[in-house]
Amino acid sequence: MSLSFLLFFLPALVAVITGILMLISRNAVYAALFLILNFSSVAVLYLVLGAPFIAFSQITVYAGAIMILFLFVIMLLGAEKLPQSQNLRWQRPAVIVLAAITLAEAAVALITQGGGQPAIQAPVSTLGSPADVGMVLFNEYTLPFEVTSVILLVAVIGAIVLTHKAKRS
Repeated sequence: MSLSFLLFFLPALVAVITGILMLISRNAVYAALFLILNFSSVAVLYLVLGAPFIAFSQITVYAGAIMILFLFVIMLLGAEKLPQSQNLRWQRPAVIVLAAITLAEAAVALITQGGGQPAIQAPVSTLGSPADVGMVLFNEYTLPFEVTSVILLVAVIGAIVLTHKAKRS
């Protein structure tokens, strides 16, 4: 086993395991913490692939801001435990069919790849640099950036209003 294989395989394994644990966790706070760990391991994968800006953006935006927001909302609403719900009869067969389709797609992708590694071209030095991303984000995509911030703010205010009314009752 080469070092590059281990540097890819270990964070990928952590990402898969934490993703599964997040899905099967009955505690909403633990599920959010597993998701933070998943985001962090994906950031490590970005570092391995040579994309440090995307890796640090992943940590800052997802693991840092959005997941902390989720944790505050979960704790604010007092939803430590997800309610037990009745499973619908069609859910289990649908999951089995979708999982089989996903596994078949993965098998086809592995078989058609031919076993060889595709040639990876060196990235352009200015493509994706923080300065270029900032210029594009704040010059060409100012409106979507601001709309996203307003949507997040409205979500937090809505969670606070819903919780405040629920506690008064």
